Formats: sequence, structure tokens, C-alpha cells
Amino acid sequence: MAANNSGMTANDTEYLSQTLHKANALKALLDSEFSALKEQDLATFESLQAQKLEILTFLSSEDMLERVKGYTENNEDSDSATNLLLWDEVMTLIGQCRDLHRRNEVLISRKLESIRGALQTIQSPDAFNSVEVYDRLGKIRPNRSRQSMGDA
Repeated sequence: MAANNSGMTANDTEYLSQTLHKANALKALLDSEFSALKEQDLATFESLQAQKLEILTFLSSEDMLERVKGYTENNEDSDSATNLLLWDEVMTLIGQCRDLHRRNEVLISRKLESIRGALQTIQSPDAFNSVEVYDRLGKIRPNRSRQSMGDA
């Protein structure tokens, strides 16, 4: 039975190495995603989403959860200690990925906020809108809001 358990931890070590590789791939992907967002390269950003989904599916699988439980419960031999070290490395990378994801989320939120503000400015006939609008010749177009602001 000890040989079977040892073979299982070697398999677990291989699985953890694969998990570590996936976590590194996710980190690189999130950096690429940020670059695409900064450059407003939506085609690249969209193409990264399928890869990100595949990695996240692997990292959030039930199999992963069961193996992690095993690593934390069985820590008596050297293979288990190696597995725990690998798992700690995976978790450190996952934490970094979480921070990178949040950074990307903030950038997306700011861009959306900016776009919504621009759309609202263009679309709304708000009397308190103080944005200057130019005509085709580059001259400031008379704005109705300036006239009505005197009334307010």
C-alpha cells in the first residue's frame, strides 16, 4: 500500500507541476490582456478570453479541489512536503493573478466610465451640460445651455 501511496504522490507532483504551469500561463495572459486593453486592441483582447476561460476552468475544477484537500491532509512524507511547496507556489501565483485581474478590471471600468460620459454628453439635452461643441469650421457652436443657465 505504501508503494501505491508513493505513486499517487508522484502523480500529484506531476499534476501540481501542470497546475503551476497553468497559473504561470494565466499570469502571462493577464499581462497580455492588460496590454491589449491599454492599446484598445479589442481583437486581441477577445482572442485571449477563450484561453483564459480554459485555464480558469482547469484551476477551478472539482478534481483540483479534491487534490488540494489531499495535500493539506496527508503531509507525512517528503513527496507530500514537495507537493505542499509546489502548492504554495501555485497559490502565490494565483494571488498575483487576482491582483492583475483587478488591475484589468479597473482599466475596463475607467474606459467604460469615460465612454458612458462621452455618450451622455453627446446624447443628452441637459441644460447644465457645459461642454463646448464645435462646428465643422472649428468654431464653438452656440450652446443652448449657456442661455438657459442664466435663467437658472
